[in-house]
Amino acid sequence: MRLYLAVPVVLVALLIAASGVAAITRGWVVPTYRRPVGRLRLFGWGQLVVAFALCAQAFFLLVLSTGTSATRPWGSLTASLLLPTGLVMMAVSRGGGGRRSGSAVT
Repeated sequence: MRLYLAVPVVLVALLIAASGVAAITRGWVVPTYRRPVGRLRLFGWGQLVVAFALCAQAFFLLVLSTGTSATRPWGSLTASLLLPTGLVMMAVSRGGGGRRSGSAVT
């Protein structure tokens, strides 16, 4: 087990997940993303998918390093497919498709 790699990855994933929950529940986004993000909920769900994929990567690649388990390659492959899925969700949310909650209508 390579704990020195797993712990920072999980901490970053927790920060991303907290930001995703804030975007979904409160409509709050990190100040650098406030302007380009058009659909906050989709952006938040994309962040949650990325955070889950990072945790799954850390679990399957770093924690399950002992033995020749058949779930390790399939789990890491699934997590590797989830990561770009979350990134695509975040990229799609940057379009101007929706109105932000709390924005003034002009």
